[in-house]
Amino acid sequence: MQNQHPLDASGVMTGPEGTDLRASLAADENVLATLKVDLNPQLHFEDGVLALTNQRLVFLNAKGEEAFWPIVPGMSLRLLDHGGVGTLELHTDAERLVLWRFTLGFHPQAIALMQRFEKLERRLDAEQSGQSLPSQLDEEEALCPACHTPLPPDSDECPACARQQAPHTSTWVLLRLWRFAKPYKNQLLLGFLLTLAATGAQLVAPYLTIPIMDKILIPYQNGEKIDPGVVAYYLGGLLIAALVAWVLGWARTFVLAKVSERIGSGLRTTTYNHLLKLSLDYYGSKRTGDLMARIGAETDRINLFLSLNALDFATDVLMMVMTAAILFSINPWLALVTLVPLPFIAWMIHLVRERLRTGFEKIDRVWSEVTNVLADTIPGIRVVKAFAQEKREADRFAEANLANLQANDRVNKTWSLFTPTVTFLTEVGLLIVWGFGIWLVADGSITVGVLTAFIAYIGRFYSRLDSMSRIVSVTQKAAAGAKRIFDILDHVSNVPDPQNPVRMQNVKGELTMEDVSFRYGSRSVIKHLDLTIQPGEMIGLVGHSGSGKSTLVNLICRFYDVSEGSIQLDGVDLRRIAVSDFRRNIGLVLQEPFLFFGTIAENIAYGKPDATREEIVAAARAAHAHEFILRLPHGYDSLVGERGQGLSGGERQRISIARALLIDPRILILDEATSAVDTETEKEIQRALDNLVKGRTTIAIAHRLSTLRKADRLVVMDRGEIVEVGPHDELMAAEGAYYRLYMAQARRAEEDAEAAGVVIDAASRVAAASAQAPRESV
Repeated sequence: MQNQHPLDASGVMTGPEGTDLRASLAADENVLATLKVDLNPQLHFEDGVLALTNQRLVFLNAKGEEAFWPIVPGMSLRLLDHGGVGTLELHTDAERLVLWRFTLGFHPQAIALMQRFEKLERRLDAEQSGQSLPSQLDEEEALCPACHTPLPPDSDECPACARQQAPHTSTWVLLRLWRFAKPYKNQLLLGFLLTLAATGAQLVAPYLTIPIMDKILIPYQNGEKIDPGVVAYYLGGLLIAALVAWVLGWARTFVLAKVSERIGSGLRTTTYNHLLKLSLDYYGSKRTGDLMARIGAETDRINLFLSLNALDFATDVLMMVMTAAILFSINPWLALVTLVPLPFIAWMIHLVRERLRTGFEKIDRVWSEVTNVLADTIPGIRVVKAFAQEKREADRFAEANLANLQANDRVNKTWSLFTPTVTFLTEVGLLIVWGFGIWLVADGSITVGVLTAFIAYIGRFYSRLDSMSRIVSVTQKAAAGAKRIFDILDHVSNVPDPQNPVRMQNVKGELTMEDVSFRYGSRSVIKHLDLTIQPGEMIGLVGHSGSGKSTLVNLICRFYDVSEGSIQLDGVDLRRIAVSDFRRNIGLVLQEPFLFFGTIAENIAYGKPDATREEIVAAARAAHAHEFILRLPHGYDSLVGERGQGLSGGERQRISIARALLIDPRILILDEATSAVDTETEKEIQRALDNLVKGRTTIAIAHRLSTLRKADRLVVMDRGEIVEVGPHDELMAAEGAYYRLYMAQARRAEEDAEAAGVVIDAASRVAAASAQAPRESV
């Protein structure tokens, strides 16, 4: 299998702007791997292509300019990533020769190119030393055409892509619903028995037509008198059968509908509870609207199937089996003629089922996109209106809605052909039965009453057959919905609870990080980090954007688990503590405060629902929120809109701080907790925090030094590593990384003031700098 490279429609390997990369290669050069480079060294978007051949590295930029580096022993490639940007560097033993930058979407290509380069280097080293070349180095590695990662030996399937491909939906997935139906097995058995009895009662009426025709109507046509008692007997039988069928049908529907609603409710609750247990990385790869559609629309669809369609299907099957048994008992040959359309209908169902399955899967996907647009737009309506993007969002919705319409049209096209065809086949079958039955009556093999009963039974048989064919559609819908539900339930959290959790009593708050590393997919964020935070110590995290501060906080909160190493609380690995028990000891104030729809008091007491009003007020006072809450129309009972609409950013932040303080945590984490408040409000909050952090382990991320000025230690991070640790004065005296960050911010403060026409002397510079900390974000 040949390696995959950027090819145009004619099969020529192309560089940026359609330039022919092959023209840059010698006749004996063989391209081993390629990498699309979409950034220039200044981090501006600019296309290029880097090719590794068996002789050199060749780079072609967007202007058609070519550069190459012959491969010699001692060369090496180094792959780095930081802040969403990948960097590939070519080094010799003495210096770095060149670098290429790209967005992380091309990271798999870069890894593949590095692997081929290292193999080529090993081959060159082996040839230079005169050693025999290992056989595996001579083998050509094939690359996956989709993700450009090396394929396993003797395999054409990429494991990475295979993991990402969703399995096909099968109707058998509906059997997995038994897990939710098992608690109601007695009610289901009762429903089945009622269905069996009701179906039997419905089959009494056609059978009674035989004596009515043969003993009453036909003799009357031949001149005999009608016996009123016999007529009343048979008509009474028909009435009783109808009443019994009605009562049994009502009971059956009521019992099974109640069971199906409880199954659907259990499915919805279990799915939601499982979602709450999943780690944050799962939500990072999903859209809100899609998850809402799964729990809402998909469970409703399954509910409908269980309460109505599955019941109808069971009734149809029983009706057909029992009817077929009666038909064969009356006349086997006429019964066989009745079954003539069945093979054709079964063949059509087989063909249509596959098309409906793929069609409904497509409908589910496009419908979730419709809900995604709603989930994006409605919460962000203020931004939409602020930037006058109503038309743009309307166009987005119209586009998604059109895709949904087109997907439904394709399914309806298939279904519209299938349904009348089944009806036509049943009509043809009925015509055949009529013809064969008339011949049997003429031959004297059956009576007119038998033929009449047969036609009545066949009408029910074919109507049930037609109904069963229609159930194919709803069954495939339910199967597609069940698959999407079980996709959630089958997902295992990356932050699992331990089998035998350690119960933490009297938590002191000591945090120890030993050789901690963490990766977001293929991107390394934290690297071999060691840090010990003593109980009651306040730590300030400082560093550039993307240095790993918020990631470290996420690891401490165990929103993610470390890739390597361990984080310990009072000497116990966090992975040995139940997640809920551990997080009860953490108070978290986020950079962007989130409030739920409800009252002020309910939001403050979110972490402690049973808190008294006195405790809520005390927490609000400590966060300096009490005064503005009392100014609201209903005080602590005032409703706040979704996500805190109606409150300012500073007010939301103070409620968020009060919410964290109410649970009295042993560990307090402030992730830019004062970034959304003005200077005066920040001073009020800071005065409260100065008292509250005493005796409590505190980790603070802030861009203002006023928040960190009383920290016991500052931890300076850069590219996922700790580069400096110490108090402010020591770090300033060392004139290292923290000093440079500090002075850079001081210069920015000076420039901002000068832009405003303010003259700043040396003393005021120091004052301005002390009010700011190195700027950073999550």
